[in-house]
Amino acid sequence: VITNLLYFIPGLVSWICGGYLVSDPTLKRFFVLHFTFPFIALCIVFIHIFFLHLQGSTNPLGYDTALKIPFYPNLLSLDIKGFNNV
Repeated sequence: VITNLLYFIPGLVSWICGGYLVSDPTLKRFFVLHFTFPFIALCIVFIHIFFLHLQGSTNPLGYDTALKIPFYPNLLSLDIKGFNNV
């Protein structure tokens, strides 16, 4: 059912599945995808948090203010506590 969502790109389903039938290569490829996607998503989250704290999200106009809170150790410890709670 999920592979039917990808039929709008010609040849993508047969490339991902390793053919037109669900077989051993299909299961191996989906296992690899299910194993690697969480790590990729976690890397994207860490990069997002790093750049968010580097630039800051409370100053959209870019004015230089002296009210900045340093990323390390204050915000980093808060982020680690938040990840531990999840």
